[in-house]
Amino acid sequence: MKKERHELRNIKFSKLYILFGLFLFGLILYRMGTLSLNKEVEGVNLQSMASNRTTRKEILYSRRGTVYDVNGNPLAQNISSYTLIAYLSSSRTTDPNKPKHVVDVDYTAEELSKVLNVPKEQLVKYLSRENVYQVELGPGTKNLTELKKDEIKALNLPGIDFIETQQRYYPNGQFASYIIGYARKKEVTNEEGETVEDIVGEMGIESYYNNVLTGTNGYNLYQKDRSGYKIAGTQDITVPAEDGHDVYLTINTNVQLFVEDAINELQRSCKSESIIIILADAKTGAILASGTYPSFDPNVKNISSYLNPNVSVAFEPGSTMKIFSYMAAMENGFYKGDDKYKSGIFKANDGTEIGDWNRNGWGYITYDAGFALSSNTAVMNLIDKYMNAEMLREYYKRLGFGSKTGIELPNETAGKLNFKYQTEILNAGFGQGITTTPIQNIKALTAISNDGILLQPYIVDKIVDSDTGEVIYQGKKTELERVASIKTVNKMKELMRSVVTGNSSNSTGYYYYMDGYDFIAKTGTAQVASENGKGYTGGIIRGLAGMFPGNDPQVLLYMAVKNPSCGSATKPFKTFIQSIIKNTSKYLEIYDESKQNTAKLETYVVDSYINKDVKTAANSLNVNSIETVILGDGDKVIAQYPIKGTEINKIDKVFLLTNSNVKMPDLHGYSVRDFKAFASLVGVKYKIDGIGYLVSQSIVPGDPIKEDSVLEVKFEARY
Repeated sequence: MKKERHELRNIKFSKLYILFGLFLFGLILYRMGTLSLNKEVEGVNLQSMASNRTTRKEILYSRRGTVYDVNGNPLAQNISSYTLIAYLSSSRTTDPNKPKHVVDVDYTAEELSKVLNVPKEQLVKYLSRENVYQVELGPGTKNLTELKKDEIKALNLPGIDFIETQQRYYPNGQFASYIIGYARKKEVTNEEGETVEDIVGEMGIESYYNNVLTGTNGYNLYQKDRSGYKIAGTQDITVPAEDGHDVYLTINTNVQLFVEDAINELQRSCKSESIIIILADAKTGAILASGTYPSFDPNVKNISSYLNPNVSVAFEPGSTMKIFSYMAAMENGFYKGDDKYKSGIFKANDGTEIGDWNRNGWGYITYDAGFALSSNTAVMNLIDKYMNAEMLREYYKRLGFGSKTGIELPNETAGKLNFKYQTEILNAGFGQGITTTPIQNIKALTAISNDGILLQPYIVDKIVDSDTGEVIYQGKKTELERVASIKTVNKMKELMRSVVTGNSSNSTGYYYYMDGYDFIAKTGTAQVASENGKGYTGGIIRGLAGMFPGNDPQVLLYMAVKNPSCGSATKPFKTFIQSIIKNTSKYLEIYDESKQNTAKLETYVVDSYINKDVKTAANSLNVNSIETVILGDGDKVIAQYPIKGTEINKIDKVFLLTNSNVKMPDLHGYSVRDFKAFASLVGVKYKIDGIGYLVSQSIVPGDPIKEDSVLEVKFEARY
């Protein structure tokens, strides 16, 4: 009985052993399955762990692409910098005659101290560390230049080496910075899930084309021993790095410099809250220059605002918008420039009175004259009589207002065309209550410079594969749609020319005139809206939209200056704009070399010569190198142009009308402006054909000018 019980007990224990053994076997199978089927177990990547124990992966860093201007001048590029390191482990040295670690600490520190201007004691401290394979050597031994690296290598110090790193560098500093933007080192996650350091664009072109500029890192994979060295005879795998593509902008460095210099000069003479200006190729829509104040240096990132004012900030444009309001009236078939309206005050249906900048007005004047005088009531009458909100808004939209242009820059804003009620519509006509961006205005101006066809503005000339030199993208002129007839375009050129070629009594932009440059434009002054959207701050934005030469535009220009300290003073703006036009025209060879390109644009303030002896007045002008035109053979001056106090360039003419026997002079070569000044002074009626410079006149030089005479003149472009 006892034997049977003992055998039964043994059988039970045997079953337990068997079950326990089966459990352990199953657990082992489960664990093996888990380890073999899963890449990661308990937070540990098994594949990486195994690989790291037997293989070494050296990253081959790619080069970020370079940003160039249109002529291949670098605007943003990578430069190498170096961190000094020292190998301290004697395991690196296999041949005592060729040591690969620091052997003599004191001598090494002494020699490095001389080159680096770093205290020897600091270097000794780092070089004396124990149980480390390699060390960095502290302050003063990072971000070393190529020259400094070569100087250290020439010392032939055992165990001294360098880690190369790439930095983004902007050779021109504070130059087109809002266009170029900046890039800096950041920790990013690569395709393999690893956290690595890379250069990443954060503003401007650097941000917009970050994926294009960023290359792909390669690697070198090989088998290593316990000391980390490659095992002889084993095969290594190399995947080469692919450098980023190079981006060429349409920006022209020389034209950009003209703009930047002019902005700096303007800011010195007339401190302003902000200044923005864009120049564009009138025939293609390519951006030639884009300047701003304030700006920043992308090397130091002294940034006050991260928004590019030329594309990311919308504001009320003011009277430059009248260009497009007049075009709307013309394209809807309602414009008659000789029709007259009452200037001064316009009363809306709700009783609101909206006035001209000269609230007394100029009496009943033509719509053509109203444009040159920047009359608000001219636009309001056109809108009230001939258009409605939908017609005006639709035309603005066709020109690109209220939507993004699509230019290759980040954070572009669309602006707003919010107007519904009559007063809102009337205000919109002269650029109040709506918001636009400078780049939208450039886009809209292309309709005038391209015979009514709207162009797409662009700022990237091409993208090039930096390894092969292949052009993988080519920017080009893109025609969008016809938005104006040739008739409308020609009329707008005529009206914009009248703004500049007039005088202080009949135009607002006469001070921008330069003989021979045929600059046509529209001035504007807008109120600065409050940030809360309610009312205005009391500040102003001085604006200008124009192009040159007016007969065949090559360059578009848009300017906006916020809260200038010089208020309504014109001299700083005149000097600023004229310098840009002159320098850009000469550099781009828009005109042949002639006096307007070579003469220094010195200025002169006209005195009063009325009732003075003709010879005395003429001598006074000649001493100051002013070209004087004397009309008649009298001995006294009875009238003059320009009037006393007018500031002129020394290449301009002064007309003196005498008290006797006025005969027709030879007018060949006169500009339209000079001709009109002459005709106004002598009171002769005239008919003009063409634009540019006078090539023929119907009254022969030397003939008397009669009261009923009609002088017919023809003008042609000089260049």
